Amino acid sequence: MNLYNLLSQRAAQDRPLRVALIGAGKFGSMFLSQVRRTPGMHLVAIADLSPERARASLTRVGWPLEQYSATSLAAAAKNGATFVTDDAQTTIASDAVEIVIDATGSPAAGIRHALACCEHGKHIIMVNVEADALAGPLLAHRAAQAGIVYSLAYGDQPALICEMVDWARAAGFEVVAAGKGTKYLPAYHESTPDTVWGHYGFTPEQVAKGDFNAQMFNSFLDGTKSAIEMAAVANATGLTPAPDGLAFPPCGVDDLPRVLRPSSAGGRLHHAGQVEVVSSLERDGSPVFRDLRWGVYVTFSADSDYVRRCFSEYGLVTDDTGNYSAMYKPVHLIGLELGISVASAGLRREATGCATGFRGDAVAVAKRDLKVGETLDGEGGYTVYGRLMPAQASLACGGLPIGLAHGVRLKHPVARASVVHWHDVTIADSEAVKVRREAEAMFCDAV
Repeated sequence: MNLYNLLSQRAAQDRPLRVALIGAGKFGSMFLSQVRRTPGMHLVAIADLSPERARASLTRVGWPLEQYSATSLAAAAKNGATFVTDDAQTTIASDAVEIVIDATGSPAAGIRHALACCEHGKHIIMVNVEADALAGPLLAHRAAQAGIVYSLAYGDQPALICEMVDWARAAGFEVVAAGKGTKYLPAYHESTPDTVWGHYGFTPEQVAKGDFNAQMFNSFLDGTKSAIEMAAVANATGLTPAPDGLAFPPCGVDDLPRVLRPSSAGGRLHHAGQVEVVSSLERDGSPVFRDLRWGVYVTFSADSDYVRRCFSEYGLVTDDTGNYSAMYKPVHLIGLELGISVASAGLRREATGCATGFRGDAVAVAKRDLKVGETLDGEGGYTVYGRLMPAQASLACGGLPIGLAHGVRLKHPVARASVVHWHDVTIADSEAVKVRREAEAMFCDAV
């Protein structure tokens, strides 16, 4: 990797990459803590619905006030400072910006910002995996037509998984499975913002002292975030979901080659070439030995006696046949690593993960029996969670994407654990709906 050298050259030439960040929440704040320490990058602007929150984030991560007191984008670009604003669209359109980071977490906002980047010729780093799971294949297609880079965000698990898959394939291995770890029990699918802290083991005192968002934390626990992220990985890598979605098998790092192999070979996979998430908890709630809760993995096969012998000679952990092995990364650093995507897009015009097709989808499933007239509250809420489905199955049944299951009213009752369909809801014809429908039409024949 020579990104640091390339960045240093840009710094020496006084031609830093000119970056704008949209959304100064947790992920964005982590990037803010590092971008000042990275040569060859200039954060020209931060756009947030609450500029005061953005300024508070800057203060919290150690920025001096004079660094973000620019009075305009033009002044920031000229003086090496940062402009704070609530106007994302004007920021994207500015000639002072060449790379945009969307860290909003809103599917509708992410789609809007990606399309604006296509219009104005700005590379976009999509931290907003919710938007990517909803319409990433179409957004990537539009970006390619516009001649810009559309990229998943390094530091987030989907991009790290994509990197591991690429490594394995570039080394000549067949990728058998790839994914991440999480804390999972079947009962968590019905978790709500009222019950989430008990599942995490947080006391009311801890929650009161911290910067905790119950709905966001619940989306990680109830399986929604895993479904969204694995849909993004499937669409970027060509790996596919099992027909029943994620099984969340309990598995520690030493058991990856044994568990994450096809069922025909004694493992838990439906097929070779699958996305899957492993649980850090056994089904009885006890901890998995050497779990991968914070990490990512890839399993791959040897497919020759010589390579199997090499696996043994060089100490790789394998299954009992010696044919399946694994690599893993035990942790991910989220926004602290985001600069890798910025540098890759700006200096190499390469994405750190990008949809190449429509293979996986995250659809809304009822957490309880839902009645006519109820309003769905989306990711991490009280009414629905996200389930991974093969895109072909999702389109065939008309499943409602989890990214559109917020603020829409039910026209029909939906039973607990059942998929919510487009025809079950009254939904406005918004930009996000139109883009999603266009994506479905464009890729329906391919899936």
